Order: sequence, then structure tokens, then C-alpha cells
Amino acid sequence: MKIFLLKNKNGQIVEKAADIMSESSPWIKLGIKRKDCIKTIKSKRYDFYYACENRELAGFVLLENFGSFKGYIKILCVSEDFRGKGIGKSLIKKAEQIIFSHSKNVFLCVSSFNKKAFIFYKKLGYKRVGILKDFLVKGRDEYLMRKTKGPILKN
Repeated sequence: MKIFLLKNKNGQIVEKAADIMSESSPWIKLGIKRKDCIKTIKSKRYDFYYACENRELAGFVLLENFGSFKGYIKILCVSEDFRGKGIGKSLIKKAEQIIFSHSKNVFLCVSSFNKKAFIFYKKLGYKRVGILKDFLVKGRDEYLMRKTKGPILKN
């Protein structure tokens, strides 16, 4: 498996990524449609890294590396066909490598109903630091999680 940065966010990889995302949880439960997935993936706010296995898109991660949430993992998505094979862990490790090169904190959100994802992130060293009530849609909360190497400021 290899991980690549997609600089030109047009074409088949984006289309396939949007298919994978819009056809899986938590995005189905949140009511996020394919057109919204494409819009998010194509946004200039996020760097798009993707993993391929046997020339097939296995998963991707979107990173926000500027602004208030510098060091934020916006989305981690792994195709259902590739789950349980270490793809998500590899994508998170790549994201952490990039983020920790310029920041002491990595942040992400996980839907409160997405128990498997919450456990996955906890095993990777993330801690819940807050709850965002009705953040994406009414009736669905998001847990803000953080992995840190220490405070931003030195005393």
C-alpha cells in the first residue's frame, strides 16, 4: 500500500472518493450526499492524501493545515472492502507525521454514534477533549478528540 498527495483535485480519484464516502457510515447516518462529499474533497482548505491497494482506492484523509484548526483531520474514510487491513491506521500515521512537523496537536471529530471509530482513535492515543452538540446536524453530536505532544506555548 502506498499513500499519495493529490494536488489536482479533479478526476476519477475524487469521484471514487466521494462514492466511498457517501456510501458509508457515518456520512449516510448524517445525511451527507455525494455532491457535498465532492465539494468537501475539492475544497482548497484541505490537503487530500489517499491510499491505493492493488491500483484501487482504499481510503483517504483530508487535512486542514492552516487557520484556527491547523492540524485538524477533517475526514478519514476507508472503503468498506479495505476495512480492518491497517489502511486507516496508515493514513492517520501519515496525517500525524505531517501535522506534528509543524504543530504540537492533532485534532479530529468523531460522531458520538460512531462507536467503532471512537475506539479506533482511542487506541491510537487520541483523547476526547470536548463535545460539540448538534454540530453537523440536529440530534447528532461530535466528540472533539486530540493527540498532543504538549502545550503550544512554552513557560
